[in-house]
Amino acid sequence: MNRILNRTLLSIALTFALTHTGQAANHREAPITALDHKADITDVYAFRSYSGDATPKVTLIMGVDPFLEPANGPNWFPFDPDILYELKVDNNNDAKPDVVFEFRFVTEQRLPGLFQVYAGIEGGAVAPANSPSPVAPGTPIVPDRINSFDSPGLGQIQRYTVTMVKYNTNGQVISRQVLAQNLPAVPANVGPRTMDYSALYQAGIHTLPGGAKSFAGTTDDAFWIDLGGAFDTFNTHIFPVLTAAQDAAAENFAPDTVSGFAVNHIAVEVPVAMLTRTGQVESATSTAATIGVWATTSRPQVTVRRSPLPSSSQGQWRQVQRMGNPLINELLIGTGSKDRFSMDVPANDGQFASFLLDPALPRVINALTNGAVAIPAAPRTDLLPVVTYAAPIAAAGTPAGPVADLLRLNTGVAPTAPASASRLGLLGGDVAGFPNGRRVFDDVTDVALRIVVGGVLAATFPGYDANIGGRLGDGVNVNDTAYKTSFPYVGEAPSGRDRRHIDPGEPGCTAGGGADCPQ
Repeated sequence: MNRILNRTLLSIALTFALTHTGQAANHREAPITALDHKADITDVYAFRSYSGDATPKVTLIMGVDPFLEPANGPNWFPFDPDILYELKVDNNNDAKPDVVFEFRFVTEQRLPGLFQVYAGIEGGAVAPANSPSPVAPGTPIVPDRINSFDSPGLGQIQRYTVTMVKYNTNGQVISRQVLAQNLPAVPANVGPRTMDYSALYQAGIHTLPGGAKSFAGTTDDAFWIDLGGAFDTFNTHIFPVLTAAQDAAAENFAPDTVSGFAVNHIAVEVPVAMLTRTGQVESATSTAATIGVWATTSRPQVTVRRSPLPSSSQGQWRQVQRMGNPLINELLIGTGSKDRFSMDVPANDGQFASFLLDPALPRVINALTNGAVAIPAAPRTDLLPVVTYAAPIAAAGTPAGPVADLLRLNTGVAPTAPASASRLGLLGGDVAGFPNGRRVFDDVTDVALRIVVGGVLAATFPGYDANIGGRLGDGVNVNDTAYKTSFPYVGEAPSGRDRRHIDPGEPGCTAGGGADCPQ
């Protein structure tokens, strides 16, 4: 496709009143983040909190550092003090940040002489009667089980600062407020002998000014997918079409590749009024109700490694990665442009539109199924992400704004109770679900397949069959660990001692409809 045609298709695409589309999650999707795991954003979530709070609130979550093996001591996987983690909100439709929550971490080693950073056992352990000199019998050796951030066995502790920054339309800072500092982050779940992880998880939920809350720590990876099958040229264990019974079931029919792995999550819950441009809770039909959310990780311009001394960093912040809608970079952007996409800003996303008008992914699956999965003809304007403020997410009359990869959330749409929610979000008739924001339990993989490959938004077109294109899925319908029903909503981290990864061919676990995955 030549440049002139690309420009023409882009201009055509931008005239459309875009509806919705779906993607999945980002786990090492770009060359730069494959080399910088700490700065790799795995997922971004933005949704109306559904814990029953009388004050309407929004929860924003970013996950970083994918595929954390819970047993991988002795240092495990703290946040990087050299990274600036940011959750950003656009509330005036210009794809530029208006409200930003910054997170910075510091690390303290409290047991520098110990060979690992966490140690403990119920009641502690002392040197026995036959302890050789110079350690006398009865000398404390192993601390008591870790059950709080003050426990002596918590040899490595991270604390963080949360700062809320507001910008004007010219990109200038108009206010900077430190909401909290020295907040302890939740460590990895080493195992049941060493720590009471559940107690630390609860203690890691911090109250901020104005009715806000924050959380940072190692938890379960909230995403689920048959990732191994997907990247074996879509040789998934259940593909391409789910039966009606499989589609409706809260259980898995294929292995969840992400099961048993942890991730580092940063979350903040704030009243809706802190995010809208009017400072009010707007109705769903208000043109001021919809916000755009994305996350970024940035490093200083220069970092000098001085081991065994601490590293030295200086210079301006340089963005390493950003993410709004899930999996745009991973499955739609060409490999040669992935790093550029990662380091650019949403307002410049018009340059990537050609990848969305005739993407390779649907053509690959069309070929793999010998045409059984029909796809619409190019230009695939129905495949454009939610790149403007438009229906059915934003209210009619909302300024569309520039093309931009933002996870758009209509803050006026009331949350759906989990018992009534659909994993398919808007495709399942649940107006509070993806791509109207994204909840932790939204099945963005199946939504992506149905929209990007199945062409459900372009239906009907030659060869379209709702029982094929409308039922595409990977057979992984639920997470292996139960989610929480209140902030921060993500599940507890798997135990390093007892974690279980679902092997290929196993049916998986059904935490979404039953007990957690057996340890």
